[in-house]
Amino acid sequence: MSKIAVIGAGIAGIGVGIYLQNLGVDVDIFEKKDSLVSGPPMCHLHAGGNLYPEISDEQCLTLLKESIELLRFFQNAIDFRPTVVAVRKDIDLNLDTVLKRLDKLKNGYKELIQKDKNNKVLGEIEDYYKVYTKDDILKLKEKEYKKPQNLDDWMIPFAKNVDLDSIKWPVILVQEYGLNVFRIAAMAEILLKNIRLNTEVIDITKNGEKWIVKYKNSDGEFSEEYDYIINAAGYESGKIDDMIDSKRERFTEFKAAYVVKWRDDIIWPEVVFLGERGTPKGMGQFTPYYGGYYQLHGMTKEITLFDNGLVKTDKSSYPNLDKEFVDKIEKGWNKDTVRSQKAVKHIKQFIPSFEAEVGYKPLYGAQQIPGDDETLRAAEVSFGDRYARCEIVKASSILSMADEIVKKLISLGELKEESLGNREYKQTSSEEVDEVATKLAQKRGYPKELGRIINKKGLN
Repeated sequence: MSKIAVIGAGIAGIGVGIYLQNLGVDVDIFEKKDSLVSGPPMCHLHAGGNLYPEISDEQCLTLLKESIELLRFFQNAIDFRPTVVAVRKDIDLNLDTVLKRLDKLKNGYKELIQKDKNNKVLGEIEDYYKVYTKDDILKLKEKEYKKPQNLDDWMIPFAKNVDLDSIKWPVILVQEYGLNVFRIAAMAEILLKNIRLNTEVIDITKNGEKWIVKYKNSDGEFSEEYDYIINAAGYESGKIDDMIDSKRERFTEFKAAYVVKWRDDIIWPEVVFLGERGTPKGMGQFTPYYGGYYQLHGMTKEITLFDNGLVKTDKSSYPNLDKEFVDKIEKGWNKDTVRSQKAVKHIKQFIPSFEAEVGYKPLYGAQQIPGDDETLRAAEVSFGDRYARCEIVKASSILSMADEIVKKLISLGELKEESLGNREYKQTSSEEVDEVATKLAQKRGYPKELGRIINKKGLN
């Protein structure tokens, strides 16, 4: 049996690790931190890429397919609530591009269901999206709040709370769901067998067809032999590339989102107000969590983005992030009241009643983008000699990456042909995930409620 080292226990490492473990592969996962999946903020399943008018139809269809696969893989980490996409009124942007390709995406969803009925995880095909005019929303504004049973019910909080003169029309409701990072980490903790936390890989050398991985932990320095290495080290992937002299161009971007507390008596959809990235009119993202907590993004340099936060490779494969950001990632960042308050103010432009409590620990980390296109959103895997490099831009790429790695392992004689395309997954119980995820959220300094989900069963 082949023995594989996965370096990094972020979403890429644990996803590929679980997948290969399911195939009977002996997988060791190395993680220098003390818990799993502690990378950049992740809250949204981009099932169609409708938050990105600038990317190609091809990337959007890829995101749709990959998101459906990820949802099936991590069923108990999904919050089954849709997303409203609007455009702020004061920018030169409209939803024409998004509107034109929505039918392509709906047809893409239909084709995926025709290939495999188990892909029907985003609700009915005709409910994949719905377009609302201002008149539609004004009618919904007169309705009472209720537990959502259909698409219109989800729009009632939007209709009653959003300043309808602050946005362009129409707006779109689309089946892009919530993705809970604490629950993904919990599922990995429950399912994975060989996890080495607080363990840092310090050198990698080749010995014939084998790799020798040298690592250190609290007990000292050790080395071990492996048939194959998977580099899933996130923003530090370049350090592993440099160890084995495998040059790779990439960007790394430090980002943060902010946790706040508001009213918990309304079941909101996620709401995204598209804007001009990196300017004071940047996108605002309003993501509801269980118990009246909300995660906020503001794509300005005073909120989610940072001056000098985006860096590119030079001589090394590792983009050299400023010490300020590395310190936050390595040593922790307990709170940033100023940026949190600015995030609340950013959302209040559109939801005037949004009087939220700040003072909670941000969600933060560094996201890598392979190559030289910083707008890339769908990315998968690249290879060297008995070496795979997993570079997640969006979490949904995991299963596509795993398939490509399995193809490579088959070609090397490490796996049998029938291993390819396996989609039979061992699942955890929702209650078990609740327990582990809430404890994990608390351990990391967040409210335990962030480990729960609002809507487990979709519109039913």
